[in-house]
Amino acid sequence: MRAPHPPLTDYYADEDARRRFVGALFDRTASDYDRIDRLLALGSGPWYRGQALQRAGLAPGMRVVDVGVGTGLVAREAVKRVGDAALVVGVDPSLGMMAAADLPGVRLVEGRAESIPFPDASFDFLSMGYALRHIGDLSAAFAEFHRVLRPGGRLCLLEITKPERAWSRALLKAYMRGAVPVLARLVGGSAESARLWRYYWDTIEACVPPAGVIATLEDAGFLAVRRHVETRALSILAEYQAVKPG
Repeated sequence: MRAPHPPLTDYYADEDARRRFVGALFDRTASDYDRIDRLLALGSGPWYRGQALQRAGLAPGMRVVDVGVGTGLVAREAVKRVGDAALVVGVDPSLGMMAAADLPGVRLVEGRAESIPFPDASFDFLSMGYALRHIGDLSAAFAEFHRVLRPGGRLCLLEITKPERAWSRALLKAYMRGAVPVLARLVGGSAESARLWRYYWDTIEACVPPAGVIATLEDAGFLAVRRHVETRALSILAEYQAVKPG
């Protein structure tokens, strides 16, 4: 087992409690999520999500599963690139988030990254947008990603990354843990929305280093594993790309 970060005991006591906490938090903040994201996205708008999918090899006609689909921000860009909403499936444990998604024609299914409810070799492409830190076990999830992809299938995991420079990290922490929760409370009108974004930063700060994510993907059987950092977004945004042997 490889967790994406150590237990954050300010929020929960153990893995079972973490899963309940995260599920309830996303369910309760689903109605606010998109408008807060638009305001505070740090450049991670549709242009970046679309470019990341394109860099990872998403092409027209591919069958896609978006794991941790949430309100559909990544899946929406995937539909534009494959050309048919029926080719895209979203999987998420949060029924509240999926209920808030505006994705006509996209099938939405309850499920977790560690147990994707589809047969082997079902998809040409797997995406995940900013949900890696909310998985319980990276090893189990990446094994599932490998299982549901067809031979030659491609993977794209979008993530927020800590800047390498100490002063940049300090500024981002002050913004994400201080300013963002305040703005989230004002925009969303909910203390839970503020708590979500504070928790969001704590998972970023505690997350396993990129080398650990890459090694875990390779251990799961993926090839050509690489990490792209988006310098136009202050090097805060990154995506992991990989290919299943085919």
